[in-house]
Parts: sequence; structure tokens; C-alpha cells
Amino acid sequence: MTSAFLEAPVLRGDHVVLEPLAPEHEAELAEAVQEGEQWRLWVTRIPSPQEMAAEIRRRLTEHEAGTMVPWTVRDARTGRAVGMTTYMNVRPDNRRLEIGSTWLALSAQRTAVNPEAKLLLLTRAFEDLDCVAVEFRTHWHNRRSRCAIEALGAKQDGVLRNQDLWRDGTVRDVVVYSVIDAEWPSVRLGLSERLRAYAGD
Repeated sequence: MTSAFLEAPVLRGDHVVLEPLAPEHEAELAEAVQEGEQWRLWVTRIPSPQEMAAEIRRRLTEHEAGTMVPWTVRDARTGRAVGMTTYMNVRPDNRRLEIGSTWLALSAQRTAVNPEAKLLLLTRAFEDLDCVAVEFRTHWHNRRSRCAIEALGAKQDGVLRNQDLWRDGTVRDVVVYSVIDAEWPSVRLGLSERLRAYAGD
């Protein structure tokens, strides 16, 4: 079971393909992150184009250490890389993990890409890995991220005060959400219904 948690299979949907992160994705991801210069947002930790190679190495090192499973997010219709996502804080012994360290190009936001990527990741977590819970965490002040997580059907567990020292010297309060196994059928249905709205795109 532990080894299965650390595998990074290709996950395919109608709108998005999640493929194992690799060093050769650097140029595509550096281009994608330039949309809107998202790395300048103070409530996120998104790599700049110049930091992309180092960020890919960091995620792959954590994968080797058994704490993270990283994917490149690719638009299924254009074949273009539009972001990154991971399983992180992987805990096979407790059948738990977190979906996080996600960023998407500005053009991929508020499209079918994020809900379908989350549907693919949650389906693997609950149906292939038999997880009992999947967490999501975000900055207290990241309203957009909080709304997106809540739209998935995750419920807020609480707020961890002064949890992280941020790169600008401020301290981050972390909002923790989760989906538990008993809620998964309803969450899956909700995401599937959301995706139906994009069927004609």
C-alpha cells in the first residue's frame, strides 16, 4: 500500500491530463506561470519562471523522500502544460494525504481544468488508495483559493494560527479543509455535475 501511495500514474479526463512531473517540463511551466505574474501574489508560493527548475527539483526530491507525489497539469484539448499539483504530506500508515502546492496559468483558472483535476486526484485517493480523508490547506487571506476549495465540497476543519513563517516575514494562518471517505460519493457527484456544464465546450 505504501508504494501505491507514491506512484504517479497518468490521470486522464476530458479536459485535463495529469502526468508525472519531469525536468523537461520546465520551459512549458515557466511560460505558463508568466500569465498574470502570479508569483507576485503575496498569499501564494508560486515559483517565478527563473525559479521553475529549482521548484521541479524540489518536488522530485520530495517524491524520492516519500512525502510528495508531483504532477504537471496539462490541458487535454491543447496539450499545453498549464500548471502543477501534488499529493503532499503523504501518510500511507494513516491512509491520509493532502492535495496542494497547486497553481494554474491564469487562462486555465475558472475553467473545467481545476474541478476535473481535483476529481481525478480525489478519485485515485479514495477509490484506488482507500484513503479515509484528503486535506486541503490555504492561506487565510487567499479568498480565491478558499472559495475554490469550498466549491469542491470540502469542509473546513479549522484554522492553524501562526502556522507558517512567510517569505516576506509575515506569519501565515492556515485554513484546513478536508473531504472524508463518507462524504466522497456526494463530493464526486457534485464535481461530476459541475463538469457537465463544460460538456459542450
